[in-house]
Amino acid sequence: MTKTAIVYTPKYLNHNPGPTHPESPKRLRVIMEELKSSHIIDEENCKIFEPEPARIKDVELVHHPDYIELVNRTCSLGGGLLDHGDTEVSPDSFEVALYAVGGAIKAVDLVLVKKVENAFAFVRPPGHHAGPFTASGFCIFNNVAVAAKYLLRNFSLDRVLILDVDAHHGNGTQEIFYDTDKVLYVSLHQDPRGFPGTGFVDEIGEKAGLGYTVNFPLPYRTGDEVHEKAFAEVITPILEQYRPQFILVSAGLDGHYSDPVASLALTVNGYVRTFHRIREYATRLCQGKLVALLEGGYSLKFVGKIAAGAVAEMTGTKFSFADNPPQINGSIAKQGEKVIEEVKKIHSAYWKLG
Repeated sequence: MTKTAIVYTPKYLNHNPGPTHPESPKRLRVIMEELKSSHIIDEENCKIFEPEPARIKDVELVHHPDYIELVNRTCSLGGGLLDHGDTEVSPDSFEVALYAVGGAIKAVDLVLVKKVENAFAFVRPPGHHAGPFTASGFCIFNNVAVAAKYLLRNFSLDRVLILDVDAHHGNGTQEIFYDTDKVLYVSLHQDPRGFPGTGFVDEIGEKAGLGYTVNFPLPYRTGDEVHEKAFAEVITPILEQYRPQFILVSAGLDGHYSDPVASLALTVNGYVRTFHRIREYATRLCQGKLVALLEGGYSLKFVGKIAAGAVAEMTGTKFSFADNPPQINGSIAKQGEKVIEEVKKIHSAYWKLG
């Protein structure tokens, strides 16, 4: 059995939000070139699988039909803004967005039929800011949310983890699963007061979902050490109690210190350690069932290296990179540790946390 699937189609390059837009086809070209040049893709450990476009009924697991038709109509009329800010579409974007959702579904299917151990779907446009009725933050359809709903509907699962490591809070994903315990949503992200305005520590879910939304709003320029402390002291014990049946990762690669769109200060090797930890969770808690979906990541110099390191960890291959991180300000680290303590205090009402 192949260890890791790379789900990808060149059609993802056809979504064109404009020549100066950061969510450019160039970022995916850089990633695929790095995966090939680093020899991570091979016949034994890692293969490319092409997706089909999602069916409208699958997109409707998350999005209202009126919104889906709005996207279709806007693209068919030549494109334009879907929101009031930065989610721009071109004539081909509706089809590409269907392929992005289809990539998420393909990745899940490959893992569940045991054709591969795990999968990384390098899709675009990204998805985690999109809500049932709205586009936001470069996102059209919420790929990871559809994948989770697909797992709940088609495979009768009732404990799915969505771990969001994008530098920005996945407001759309949180909204979709805020009142259910069938999906545990955990997000580590930068201070969300600038964007998207959600993802604070006291946003913990409601009704049956109370305690099943866990947010770490970290200060700008947070580095690897605080990120890893959040995993060790809060995320790991929660996951060991929740025992997910499947792990989905909103794999934003924009937390790197060089990213032009975000303001964290993670390193390539920090990302590698994160994916090593995630693969260990999957192995220990859910028979290795793991799918990562590309979200952000806009540093053309480093995004390919981060992606290669993540995929290498998913295949069990050693990967190292000589990164030169900036010096982390001690006061920022203390602020980050304070956030972790606040999360721990709030969620101790719902989970056993030391």
